[in-house]
This record gives sequence, structure tokens and C-alpha cells, in this order.
Amino acid sequence: MSTSPAPAHAATLRRLHDAVNSGDPELVAATIDEVAAPDVLIRTPLPLDATGVQALKQVFTTLLRAFPDLRVTAEDVIVQGDKVVSRNTVTGTNLGAYLGRPPTGRAVRYEEIFVFRFADGRIAETWGVVDLLTQLRQLGVLPS
Repeated sequence: MSTSPAPAHAATLRRLHDAVNSGDPELVAATIDEVAAPDVLIRTPLPLDATGVQALKQVFTTLLRAFPDLRVTAEDVIVQGDKVVSRNTVTGTNLGAYLGRPPTGRAVRYEEIFVFRFADGRIAETWGVVDLLTQLRQLGVLPS
């Protein structure tokens, strides 16, 4: 009888969220190296030339520079086979440049949903939907 990898997959995602919530970019990068396959496929459109773990690292480096108190709270985590779905609330205060704009000092709170596919115990593929409209409105980039 084999043991389901589902609890391990959920624990791996918690580990990534804990690293992000630490605010420590070096810890985030090291954790990404440990939990994600080097050639992880990022299926969410990103304005980056990087791929694989380098793309993940760039995303979190950018977010932590812009929102040093960034916090990802998993509201729901659903595990099915080799996939984990996480519905998150993201909060932070814009204290650094973001999207080519100076810091606003404003707090943001928005929702996101991510699907992670695991292979050999590591994140192999991701899909995400992030409520950027709410984020940009809260930052004053778009009208409310």
C-alpha cells in the first residue's frame, strides 16, 4: 500500500508561503530552489524574460522590494492527486517602486488563486489568477 503524497505537497506549499511571509528575499530564493523544479513551467503570463525558478525568484524579489511586509495567507488549500490549489489573500504596504511607479505608501489587500502541479516532490508547473485590478485600484494607479 503506497502513501499519498498529498500531505507532502500541501506542506511544501506552506513552506513556500512561510518563506515569502518572512520578508527575507534570500530565504525565498533558497526555498524556491528546494521546492521547485529548476525548469518549473510558469503558465501565468509574466512580463519577464526569465523562465523556471529564475522567473519565480524575480517575481518574489519584485514583490518584496515593493511590499516589504508582503503576506500571503492561504484561505483554502485543496489537494487532488499531483495538484494543489491555493486560494490566497495577499496583503502588503507599497514602500518600494512597483511597475515603474514610485511607492505610494498605500496598503493593498487582494485575492489570488494558484494551481501547482507536483512531480518528484517538487513544484513542476503553476497556473495563477491574481486580482491585479483590485491591487492597482488600491495603489491609486486605476480609478476606484
